[in-house]
Formats: sequence, structure tokens, C-alpha cells
Amino acid sequence: MPDWPLTTGEKYLNQHIAKKFNRTFDGRLHKSSDWSPDIAMTIAQDEGIHLTKAHWDVICLARDYYFTYSVSPILKLLKCEIARNFSAEKTSDEAIYSLFPNGIQFQLSRIAGIPIPLLDSELGQHSLVKQIETKPASQHYRDSFKFKGKQIKVYPIGNLVNMENWTEGLAIHLAEKEGITLNNAHWVVLNYLRKFYFQYGITPMVKILMKHMGEELGECVSDRELLYRLFPEGPSRQGSRIAGLPAPQGCIDNQ
Repeated sequence: MPDWPLTTGEKYLNQHIAKKFNRTFDGRLHKSSDWSPDIAMTIAQDEGIHLTKAHWDVICLARDYYFTYSVSPILKLLKCEIARNFSAEKTSDEAIYSLFPNGIQFQLSRIAGIPIPLLDSELGQHSLVKQIETKPASQHYRDSFKFKGKQIKVYPIGNLVNMENWTEGLAIHLAEKEGITLNNAHWVVLNYLRKFYFQYGITPMVKILMKHMGEELGECVSDRELLYRLFPEGPSRQGSRIAGLPAPQGCIDNQ
């Protein structure tokens, strides 16, 4: 990746290349497949940024994350990746905003050619309901139901509308509805899902769940085969329903 002042000719070439591709009103690429380093440099130049190696390190990290997990990294998760791949010193707000003054949510993602990273609360479940299809044989609730005298609302995909309704007793009931009797191994996963959500603001899709659980709790509890024995319809998708959390973004549980 270039890390030197561009000549007038190089700037013209980058601008000429960029004009071949359609951008949205806020400067984002219509198609992420159009992205290239030249396009990134032009978008950055439009925003007054000269890309250095430090910029490219973060850009490449964000793109790798997106194409690995099918979801753009929110700030906290990006910081984890920066610390893991480079150093903790580079994860401070000052260090990140010195590179991308307008923040990673809009500026970094725009330059990196990936979708805007959103917390689950910002995204809302209505958009995920349209994306996710559950198996006809799935036994989860698809509408409101009564539990201990209280009406509990769920989305058609089975996740709670109001997370504050969740209790361990409700989790046991939801699991039984899906043919699962919760044991200690199930609770390790459910508690970790809830811990991750309240720490980062998103429900982890399966690859992210396995990665972070493996790092924190050991590979013995994050083993793929074990997780799918516990939650046959997917440790993230089915697990999120029972854990009282939003459905995971970018979740393809069978991958």
C-alpha cells in the first residue's frame, strides 16, 4: 500500500479511477466489490486524509474482519483486533481518531469499502427478521405467549421483543419449547452470549462466538461439534433466542 506523498498525476489517476464507480450520497461505494486500494486513497483524499501504513493496517484489519465474519467490526471489537495484531497502545481513542477523525463507524468503513458497523440496538430486529428464515420444523415461539401470567412478545424468528422480560426461568421454558433440557454446558454458552452482548452491544455470530469463547474459556468449551450438539439449530441463532438476546448480525450458523 502506498505510504508517500502522491504526485499531481497520481492524484488525477486515482480520481479518474474512482469516477468509474458509483457512490452513495454520503460517499460510500454502492458495491463493496468495487473497492480497491486506489479507490480507498481517493475516498480518503476527498476527506483530507493521506493514507499511511498505520491507516492501511487498520483498513486491512477491518476488511479482513468483515470478510471473515460477514459483519463490520464495531469500535470495541476493532480495538480487540488491533491489540491482538499490533499493540494495546494503538487502541486508544486518541490513536484511532488521529487516523480517522470522523470515527470508524462512518469514515473508516467508508474508506475500507465495508458496511457501517452497527450495534444491535441501532440496527433493530425488524431488519433482521426479514433476512433470517427459520426452518419450518423449528419449534420456537413465533408470536406472543403467556409465561407465569405475563404476556411475552417475540419476533417471528423467536427472539424476545423486550429483553427485560428474560429470566433464567424463561430461558428454561424457551429451551423446553425447542426440545432442549438445559444443563451446565448449555448455561456456559448462554451466559457467555449474554456477557458478550452486554460488553460489546452485539450478539456474536457463530464464528465470533467460537473465537472469543476459545480465547477466554478454552477450546474445550468452544468446540464446534459440542456447540452444535447443545444447540442443534445453531449456538448463535438458537442460543440467542434462549438467552433473550437479539438475533446475531451476519449469522450463518451452518458455516
